[in-house]
Amino acid sequence: MANDSHFPFFETKKAKGSIVYKLFAVSNFVGIIFIWVYRATHIAGFTDGGKLGWIGMFGAELWFSLYWMLTQALRWNRVYRQTFKNRLSERYKNDLPGVDIFVCTADPTIEPPMLVINTVLSVMAYDYPTEKLSVYLSDDAGSDLTFYALLEASHFARHWLPYCKKFKVEPRSPEAYFRSELSHLDADQVKSLASVKKLYEDMEKKIELAKKLERVSKSALLEHRGFSKWDKFSSRGDHDAILQILIDGQDAEFNDIEGCRLPTLVYLAREKRPQHFHNFKAGAMNALIRVSSEISNGPIILNVDCDMYSNNSQSIQDALCFFMDEERGHEIAFVQFPQKFHNITKNEIYGGTLRVISEVEFHGLDGYGGPLYIGTGCFHRRDTLCGRIFTKGSTIKWNSNSIPITGESVQELEERIKGLAGCTFEENTQWGNEMGLRYGCPVEDVITGLSIQCRGWKSIYFNPKRKGFLGVSATTLDQTLVQHKRWSEGDLQILLSKYSPVWYGLGRIHFGLIMGYCNYCLWSPNCFATLYYSIIPSLCLLKGISLFPQISSLWFLPFAYVIAAEHIYSIIEFLWAGGTILGWWNEQRMWLYKRTSSYLFAFVDTIFKLVGYSNSGFIISAKVADQDVAQRYEQEKMEFGVTSPMFIILSSVAMLNLFCLVGMLKKMMVIGEFKSVYETMALQILLCGVLVLINLPLYSALFFRRDKGRMPSSVTVKSVVFALSLCTCFAFL
Repeated sequence: MANDSHFPFFETKKAKGSIVYKLFAVSNFVGIIFIWVYRATHIAGFTDGGKLGWIGMFGAELWFSLYWMLTQALRWNRVYRQTFKNRLSERYKNDLPGVDIFVCTADPTIEPPMLVINTVLSVMAYDYPTEKLSVYLSDDAGSDLTFYALLEASHFARHWLPYCKKFKVEPRSPEAYFRSELSHLDADQVKSLASVKKLYEDMEKKIELAKKLERVSKSALLEHRGFSKWDKFSSRGDHDAILQILIDGQDAEFNDIEGCRLPTLVYLAREKRPQHFHNFKAGAMNALIRVSSEISNGPIILNVDCDMYSNNSQSIQDALCFFMDEERGHEIAFVQFPQKFHNITKNEIYGGTLRVISEVEFHGLDGYGGPLYIGTGCFHRRDTLCGRIFTKGSTIKWNSNSIPITGESVQELEERIKGLAGCTFEENTQWGNEMGLRYGCPVEDVITGLSIQCRGWKSIYFNPKRKGFLGVSATTLDQTLVQHKRWSEGDLQILLSKYSPVWYGLGRIHFGLIMGYCNYCLWSPNCFATLYYSIIPSLCLLKGISLFPQISSLWFLPFAYVIAAEHIYSIIEFLWAGGTILGWWNEQRMWLYKRTSSYLFAFVDTIFKLVGYSNSGFIISAKVADQDVAQRYEQEKMEFGVTSPMFIILSSVAMLNLFCLVGMLKKMMVIGEFKSVYETMALQILLCGVLVLINLPLYSALFFRRDKGRMPSSVTVKSVVFALSLCTCFAFL
């Protein structure tokens, strides 16, 4: 092959079948217009109650239609990326840039230390020059147990990294690797595996014992000077900054058992004081940006959540193919990998894979200038995180190192720079506003990515066959709903803030990307149209009020076409993305549950916050589950088990639809006019019937299950009473 010095490091391909999809979308839009015309021209002839119901249906369908138009931006211009890592290595060889990796944790109970250090070890073991790799752990709990676990991990890394390098193992999280299929190993590797696994188990026993005793042993306390920092420790919300460089990658003394350098490893617990708001993960990330700038100052920053271990040791090279491309690399601010999970059940009981979002929608965003920044699995250019504005023709020297050589010791360096993690450092600065991650929003990652794109930068969505990162998905319904409440609440706050993509992004980013952002920012307002469609048609069915055209009417055709076409396309899309039929059905259930509970509470809380009645808080999703919960999750049994206001809403709507369907069937049996009722109310019967079918797991939890995952009896009573009351009141209107 000829010299490839002019060949790009990546290529971009348009999605196949885009013309077919666009024809489908246009035909669907024509059907939607006919539905609007029908609603607008057939309102006459109703009584007041029926007319109000009809108008409400028109409003709900208008909302669904307009929202559907927004979703077209996510499918209209999908692109897919492929990297050429061999070209990168051949062209740059030893001139690759330094990479700083940020791992964030906040609670040693919800995010156990063993989970955290497995993520840390996986990123320390990247197939990348170790002298150019630095790993930082931000511990917002300031836990000596987490510090102890990291200290033990630094010792184990001396054995784990050579093992990974020698045998080219994947994945490089020890826990994930040990649970994978290892029957194909040769005798030499089996012997090495036994040795390294024994070391891992010894480390695990020490850490788990310390966790059980809730204290570090005296021998361990004497082993490392870092524990002295906890002598003056007050509480997790009131303590000095703790900064410890456990491995100095520039020091020749820090080698693995093969004599090779280890990556730099740093522990940071930023200062916390009760009188100072700490801005959750965004504040932790900004402290890491400042501290790392004085230790390693890598021009590339990767941030991962503590439960998102590296699943691909070549991910750094993949990201650099975009940043270092001579033609387009200068305009790329960040490279976002998909958020994937290793504990998903076959049929995705809670829709935790975000399958359509990661396999379809983010590729659509990429076609208009780049995806959202989702807070984990993302490679950033340091200068763009620090507020740099894009200018044409700007370049960067990737192999430059701006850290001055001062000759100071590690202890002197720690003391000098720990003030960068102080709680007052950001006062009267642009941190959290024009620099670093943005403050004031539960989804600080999304708003940060948007502000970077509005400064002229592009982003890249890279979704390789072997996923770059794998995390832990929610294993209960309550966890899932709470998580989506936080996401949808934060997205709505963005829409109503000065950073709204509608006005902040207009003229700065592609209009298709604005539509894409609005698709997520408008998640929570979906609750009203969904609740209306889930309640009113069923109540009108019980009372005999028809809200849809008769089967014999030509107006029935656009409704039938739009309903059938959308659901057939949805199934095809889900299966194409790697899902199953039952997985798609579970996804529809979660679509309903999120929009009638999480999004409703998110919308209400956002409005209350705007008028000053509440403050949003960052809720950490649990990363562990007890044995019974885990077993039911593996069996794909929905987990209820707690008294939640969200469950009361879900149960009440489910019971209302069941009462309405049973009541309608009873009337049909009494009257005996099955054909005429079916002729006039077929779509309402279908809608109510589907809602009953989709809620079968909920009915089972309300009345039949006897395990701890059943619905609490108090929720059952409240939902039955509320549903009966609503049906009775509507019947007498």
